[in-house]
Parts: sequence; C-alpha cells; structure tokens
Amino acid sequence: MSLRGRESQSHPYGTSVGQLIDQFATLPGIGRKSAERLAHYILSIPEPQARQLADAINAVKKSVRPCSICYNLTEQEVCTICSDSRRDKKLVCVVEQPRDVVSLEATSSFQGVYHVLQGRISPLEGIGPDNLTINALIRRVKQDGVTEIIMATNPTLEGDGTALYISNLLEHENVEITRLARGIASGSVLEFANKEMLSDALQGRQRF
Repeated sequence: MSLRGRESQSHPYGTSVGQLIDQFATLPGIGRKSAERLAHYILSIPEPQARQLADAINAVKKSVRPCSICYNLTEQEVCTICSDSRRDKKLVCVVEQPRDVVSLEATSSFQGVYHVLQGRISPLEGIGPDNLTINALIRRVKQDGVTEIIMATNPTLEGDGTALYISNLLEHENVEITRLARGIASGSVLEFANKEMLSDALQGRQRF
C-alpha cells in the first residue's frame, strides 16, 4: 500500500476523511495542513451546503469547455468574446492560459480577441508545439485575415521561446507581430500582474 493510502487508512475519522484530505492536498498551493483544514470545514457545514459545492464542481466539469475558435473556457460552443460583434477579429492576443484572458480583460484596455495556447513549449516537461493550439492559431491567421498578433505569453524562458517559435512560423504571413511592453518584469506571470501594469503593457506593445 502506498504512503498516501496508509495516511488515508490511519486517519482518526476514517478512510473517507483521509481520502478527502488526499484530494485537497493535490490542489495547487495546498499543503497537507491546509488540506486538513478544508476537510474539517466540509465536515462542519450542513449537508445541503456540502452538496452544493459538489454539484458546482460537477457542473463546471460537465458544462465548461474550450471555445471552438479561441480555446478560452466557455459554456457555449463559441465564447462571449469571440461572438461579440464589437470586437476587432483581426487583432488577436495570444496567451498561455484562460486565466490570462481574465487578467487582461480586467484592464478594459483591449478590444480585440484572444487565442489561448493551453500552455507553453517546455521540452523538459514533455510539452511540444503539437501539445498546444499553435496549429489552430496559424489557421486563424491565414483564414480570418488577422492583421496583428500580440504575443502575451508570460515573460519567462518558456513563454518567450513559445512566442519566438510562433513568430517564426508566421514569418512569411502578412501579419504584424507585437509583444507586450516589458512593463511586466521578466520572470513574472500575467496572473499576478495588477490591472495598471497590464494596461500599460497592452498600450505600449512593441514589434516582436
């Protein structure tokens, strides 16, 4: 039996509580102690409230999917941003994850559309171009008459490498490639940048 299995079995409250703690402990940023506190919270709330939490988790797993155009998360076939006629469809901001779209939208500074790569090229983690939505982005550029691509991958080694790879693929296409201004510190991630920083970066984007 694995160590995790032994921890679950030996929990004073029983196996089910140990398994719940194990599952909480797999969440990002949640250590063993935090997982135990979350489990105790679930035990302390009324059963209807606990069921509402479980139902909410089931609902998002069943109903939320990648947009068929930009791969942002949505409950529809096409997300609200892609279906918004007021958006400039020829201006595409390329990001790594759906949460980056949320961060950029909070600035209210961008009126184009997005393309979510669903990650970044990272050979050490076994993530290559074929694991991302890069081919779909290239098709959008060719088919939709995109005039500008804003590279908004995170300013990390992997993010910059991914942006460079994409720019090389688009080298012979009639599209301008820009990137966010380096008001965002190298090595940081978009998720933790404030609205003002992101707004300045969008407005001061540069040719890639």
